[in-house]
Amino acid sequence: MQARATRAFLRATRCPRPKALLEDFTGGLTIMSNWFPNGLEDDVRPHMLACVLQRRHFALATLVAADGGPRPVGAQMVLTEEESWGFLSGGCIEADVALHAQDVLATAEPRALVYGRGSPFIDMRLPCGGRLEILVERVSYDDPTLLRLAKLTNHRQPAFWVSNGRVRSCGPQPLGLRVGSGWAARVYLPVVRLLVAGSDPFALAIGRAGQELGWEVRLLAPHAREGPAPFGLECDRRPFNSAISRLADRWTAVAVATHDSEEDTAALVPALASDAFFIGALGSRRRLGERRDALKRADPDATGLGRLRSPLGLPIGARNPREVAVATVAQIIEAFSEVDSKVEHHSYDG
Repeated sequence: MQARATRAFLRATRCPRPKALLEDFTGGLTIMSNWFPNGLEDDVRPHMLACVLQRRHFALATLVAADGGPRPVGAQMVLTEEESWGFLSGGCIEADVALHAQDVLATAEPRALVYGRGSPFIDMRLPCGGRLEILVERVSYDDPTLLRLAKLTNHRQPAFWVSNGRVRSCGPQPLGLRVGSGWAARVYLPVVRLLVAGSDPFALAIGRAGQELGWEVRLLAPHAREGPAPFGLECDRRPFNSAISRLADRWTAVAVATHDSEEDTAALVPALASDAFFIGALGSRRRLGERRDALKRADPDATGLGRLRSPLGLPIGARNPREVAVATVAQIIEAFSEVDSKVEHHSYDG
């Protein structure tokens, strides 16, 4: 059952098969190279759950307190004997954390690390002059907490993870545990689902930009020709109403880029009736009143017109498809940060 839930999650997130991106093995320990593309991954759930499928224990390093540094409290790394994903600083401590993780994996004893001010590691100073506290713990592949994490992720529900290295829990809401100093806490939100209505270069560029951010992207193109869509993007050819009503939840952004007024309306009506946190449409500002009139005619009971963002994207002077895509995903990130702030990140009693 745990394996099925994990496989479903990995399919949904299209997690790549883990591959070594740590180089220069010395004495059996993994030393980080100057280039560390796996540090681009903020959400390490796919790798936690991939370890379940591979029946591999892993070390989980969580930033539990920070005074300075570029990463927020709750940032994490997943580490195995050979590989690592995630990032905790500007590159100052990751290699050392990887070395400590080897001992944690071997002994199963959690380890609290302090870097910077007040640290016992006097040879490692943080350029920011601050202080970072890290909890490194071994998580067994058969830990039931991982099954709960997989289930919540598959059902697109927030997952509240808390651990002191020996006792951990994961649930759809804070469990009221009295969490003291040194406890790791992380809220895993569902991956942003981006629905892009359209099939022209603007729609493709928006979809590809979302894909690069690790979002779950679907092109909605009822009239698209058969065959795979470019860039490995998934294409949903159902009518807009059917696709959007089934896919749009509170973690969904809908970007309408059909360049056809009737098609725009057909996509926007179900989008505005959904729980999507973001709804935007390409088009000039001077046509916004005309667009709203068309939506009212299509759905006289429509109450969500105030949620429509048009023109689509932040006003950065974008002109070509790639620039419009950058402006669009930036606007979606801005909107999602408001959703994120409403989720209770620090709701554990200290």
